[in-house]
Amino acid sequence: MATTGSPNHPTDDGAALDPTPLLSNSGNSSDESYSGRRFSRREGLRQAARFLSQASGQRMRGASMVVRETAAEQLEERQSDWAYSKPVVVLDILWNFAFLVITASVLVLSVNETPSMPLRFWLVGYVLQCVLHVVCLCIEYRRRNPREGSSNAAAHGGVGGSEDLSSGSIEGSGQVTSMVKNLESANTIFSFIWWVAGFYWVSAGGDGLAQDCPLLYWLCIAFLCFDVLFVLFCIVLACIVGLAICCCLPCIIALMYAVSDQDGATKRDLEHLSKFKFRRVENDEKLARNTEGPAGGIMTECVAGSPIEHFLSEEDAECCICLSAYDDGDELRQLPCGHHFHCTCVDKWLYINATCPLCKYNILKSTSYGDEEV
Repeated sequence: MATTGSPNHPTDDGAALDPTPLLSNSGNSSDESYSGRRFSRREGLRQAARFLSQASGQRMRGASMVVRETAAEQLEERQSDWAYSKPVVVLDILWNFAFLVITASVLVLSVNETPSMPLRFWLVGYVLQCVLHVVCLCIEYRRRNPREGSSNAAAHGGVGGSEDLSSGSIEGSGQVTSMVKNLESANTIFSFIWWVAGFYWVSAGGDGLAQDCPLLYWLCIAFLCFDVLFVLFCIVLACIVGLAICCCLPCIIALMYAVSDQDGATKRDLEHLSKFKFRRVENDEKLARNTEGPAGGIMTECVAGSPIEHFLSEEDAECCICLSAYDDGDELRQLPCGHHFHCTCVDKWLYINATCPLCKYNILKSTSYGDEEV
C-alpha cells in the first residue's frame, strides 16, 4: 500500500534521508577540509537569496524561500564543476597564453621607448599573475579529474600499484589543495593591488606616456580596461542569475537541465513517484468535507481502481518552484516525503538532482527500497 507523508513535514525514515544531497559522492577525504568554506559560501548564497526576494515584488513564503536557497546552492556546485571542466580550462589557458605572447611581443618592439613610469615592470607583474593563475588552475583540474593519472598507474603498476597511489594521493591531496587555494586567493588580492598601481602610473604619466611610449601605454590601457569589463560582466551576470532564482526559478532549472549531464533520477525512477490531478473545490464542497480555512482543491491520484485523494488548503495549493497556484487539471508530482509540485517544474529538477528541492529527501533511496521489495 502506498503511503504518503504530510505536505509540510518529511517522513521520519532516517535511513532514506541523504544528509549531503548537494555534494558529490566521490568519496575523496580531501573535500572534508573545505566543509567550513562551503558552509560560509552557502550562508552567503542564502543571505543573497533573502535580500533578492525582499527586493522583488513577489510574495514568498518560507517554503518558496527554502526552494530558492536550495537552487542557489545547487547552482553554486554546478558552477564550480563547469569552471573546472575541460573546455573552460583549455579556453582559460589559451586566453592567458595570448596575454603572455602579446606582452612579450610588445616588450620586444618597445625596446627604444623610454616611459617615465615603470610600465614594463607593471606588464611583467601582470603576466606573472596570469602564469600563476594557470598553474593553480592546472593543479586544481588534475585534482578534480584524477582518472587519467589513476588509469595510467593501474596500467603500469597493476592493482597493487593503483591502491598505493590512491592512498598516497588521498593523504597529500588535502595539503596540496589547501596550498593551491591560498595561493589563488593571494594572487587575486595581489591582482587588485597591482591594478590600482597600474592605474595610478598610467594616470600620473598623462599624455606624455602616449607620446613617448605608445606601445607600452596602450597595452597597459587595454589590460586595465579588460579587467574592469570582466568584473562588470561578472557582477551583471550574478545579478541576473540572482533575480532569476527569485523570480523565474523554472528558467534556471531548465537551463541547468539543458547544459548539464544527467546525474540525478532517471525516467524509471520518476515513474515510481505518485502522480496526481488537481481539481479546484467550491466553498459548498469544502463545507461538506468539514474542512476549515479558504477553499483550495483536491489532489486525485492518477491510478486505476480506488484513487487516493488529498484535500489541499488554499495556502498549500501552490507550487513552491514557479510560485503559481494550482489550476484545474494540473498534473502534480508528490514525492515520498509528501511535498508536491507541478510535474513540469519538479521533473527537470529531479533529473539534475534526485532530492526534494524543499527538504532534500533523496528519492533514489526510496525507489531502490521499493525495487528490492518487489
